[in-house]
Amino acid sequence: MKLLDRLQTEVLTADGAMGTLLYSYGIDFCYEELNVEKPEIIEKIHRDYIQAGADIIQTNTYSANALKLARYGMENRAEELNKAAVRIAKKAAAPEQRFVLGTIGGIRGIRKSSASLSEIKSAFQQQAEAILQESPDGLLLETYYDFEELTTVLQLLRKVTDLPIVSQVSMHEPGILQNRLSLNEAFKQLESLGADVVGVNCRLGPYHTIQALEEVTLPEKAFLSAYPNAGLLDVEDGRVVYESEADYFGQAAVQLRNEGVRLIGGCCGTTPKHIEAAKKALTGLAPITEKKVIAQKPIVIKEPAPLVVPPLHEQVKKERTMIVELDTPKHLDTAAYIKGAKALQQTGMAAITMADNSLASPRVSNLAMGSLLKVQHHIRPLVHITCRDRNLIGLQSHLMGLHALGLHDVLAITGDPTKVGDFPGATSVYDVSSMELIQLIKQLNEGISFSGKPLKQKANFSVAAAFNPNVRVLDRAVKRLEKKIACGADYFITQPVFTKEKIVEIYEATKHLPTPIFLGIMPLTSSRNAEFLHHEVPGIKLSEETLARMKVYEHDKEAAAREGVTIAKELIDTAAKLFNGIYIITPFMRYDMSIELIRYIEELDGKTKERGIPHAETISN
Repeated sequence: MKLLDRLQTEVLTADGAMGTLLYSYGIDFCYEELNVEKPEIIEKIHRDYIQAGADIIQTNTYSANALKLARYGMENRAEELNKAAVRIAKKAAAPEQRFVLGTIGGIRGIRKSSASLSEIKSAFQQQAEAILQESPDGLLLETYYDFEELTTVLQLLRKVTDLPIVSQVSMHEPGILQNRLSLNEAFKQLESLGADVVGVNCRLGPYHTIQALEEVTLPEKAFLSAYPNAGLLDVEDGRVVYESEADYFGQAAVQLRNEGVRLIGGCCGTTPKHIEAAKKALTGLAPITEKKVIAQKPIVIKEPAPLVVPPLHEQVKKERTMIVELDTPKHLDTAAYIKGAKALQQTGMAAITMADNSLASPRVSNLAMGSLLKVQHHIRPLVHITCRDRNLIGLQSHLMGLHALGLHDVLAITGDPTKVGDFPGATSVYDVSSMELIQLIKQLNEGISFSGKPLKQKANFSVAAAFNPNVRVLDRAVKRLEKKIACGADYFITQPVFTKEKIVEIYEATKHLPTPIFLGIMPLTSSRNAEFLHHEVPGIKLSEETLARMKVYEHDKEAAAREGVTIAKELIDTAAKLFNGIYIITPFMRYDMSIELIRYIEELDGKTKERGIPHAETISN
C-alpha cells in the first residue's frame, strides 16, 4: 500500500532525529559524509528507529546540498552523498517494508542574504534529482523558517515528481511564522501549491507544537504532520543535551493525533526511545476526521506615542538640517563630553550622533549616553547600531530598550570588524547585514518582533543608513542605496567627503533618489590626522591638494586646525548648495571646530540669529 493510502486510515509514526543523535555520539564533522565514509553508522540508526516502530524513515540528506556542503569543501559531492543516503535507507527499510522519504532541509534562517532564491533553486534541483534517481517513497521538506524559500522549493519539486511531498515549516513562536503568516494560513497555501502533507518540525517542543496546532483546521486534501523537538535544550560541560523523557513524548503524540496529525515523528533531541513511546501510545488510535479549533485571539497592536519633534528625514526635506557626531569617550570621565554636548545644543544643530564603538574600540554606551543627554539636557540623540557586537537577541533587546527610552533616531550600520580594534581576539557577530537590520527595525515599527511575534505596540524609529561615496565606482554604491531604500531606509548619512568634485559627483549620482542625504564634513586637525585618515581609515580618501595644504602646517598645531576648518568651509560652500542635510563629524572632541562650522552654515543660509553661541574651549581627549 502506498504512503498516502495508509494516511487515509492510519496515524503513522516517523523516525526521530539524526543530527543530534550523531552529535551525542561525539561525531563533529559533516554528517552527510558518513553516507559514504561510514554507512554502517547511518544504517544502524535507521534500523534502530525501525525497530522502535517507525513506519517511515528519512534519508541522512538534510544538509546534502551544494550550498551547505560548501562549508566542508564538498559541494561537488552532493550527487554522490544523496544517492548513497537513499540506498542506505532503502536497505534498512526493505526487510520491514517501511517507507523512505528523501529529506531536503531548509537553508535560510532570518537572513535572506545567506542565499538567493536562484542559488537555492539550483542547489535543491541538483539534490532532488540525485534523490529521485534512487526512487524513494516521497520527499520531506523540513526546517524551513523562510516561507518564501519553502514555497519556491515546493513548486520546483512539484513540477518534477508525482511522489508524495511532506512540507514542514519551523516556527520561532507558536502559531505564527517568521513572515507573520499564521500557521493555519501557511498550511492552506502549501496545500494549494501541491503539498500532500503539511506540518511543523524543529525549534519547538511537544507543548508548544500542540499549542500551535490547536488553531489549525483540518486541511481539505492534505494530511497534517508534526516532528517536534524532544523539548528545550540544555548545555552540560559545553555540549548540547535534551532531557525530555520518552514517556512524555508518547503522551504528546496522542495529543498531536487529537489535533488531527496523522504523521508523527521527532526532531532535535529525539531518539529511538521517544519514537518507541510514541508508537506504543498511538497503537490502536485511528485518525480524527473532525476537530474543534481554538479561535485565534485578536492581536491588538497599539499605535506608538506621537513624536514630540518630527523625524529627521521629514525635517531635512523641508529645511536645512545639521547633525553633529560627537562620539562618547573611551574612558569613564564624561564631564568633558557633557560640556561639549551642551555647547553644541546652543547652536542650530538638530541632533548629536553617537557611534557604536567605532573602529571596534569600546566606548561609553551610546544608549546610556543618549538617554542621559535626552533626559537631563534635552539634547536629541541619534544612536548608531552595528551588526557587529550583538546577536539577534541582543539587537532586538537593544532596540526595544531604545524605544522604551524614547530614542527614536537610529543609524543601522555593519560595523568595523573586531580585528581592527582594541580587542582583535573578540568575536564579530554579524547575525544580520545592515540591510537586514534596517528591515528588522522597520518590522518593529509594525509592532512585530524579529521572530514574527506581536509586540503589543508599534515602535516609531526613523532609520538612517550609511553611505560611503569614497569609492572608485560610485554607481555601485548608489545601487546599494537603492537596495537600502527598498529595505526601508528613511535617509542616508555619508562618510566625510574631502573634495568639491566628489560632492558634485555625489549629487549628480543621487539626485534621482527620493531619500534625503546628510553629507559628511569633517574638519582636519593636523597633517598627521590627514595622513592617518587618508592611508589607514577604511572609506576615507583625501585629495593630494588637501594633504599638501595640511602638510604646510605640520609643526603648527593651531594653524593646522585653522586650515582644517578653512578647508571644511570650502567644502560646505559646495555642499550647502546641493544638500539640505549636513553631517558634521567632530574630531577628537574639538567641538569648537564643529560650532564654527555650524555658525558658518547658518551665515550662508542667512539664518544667523542671536543664539548666544559660545566660543567653546578646546578640550582634548
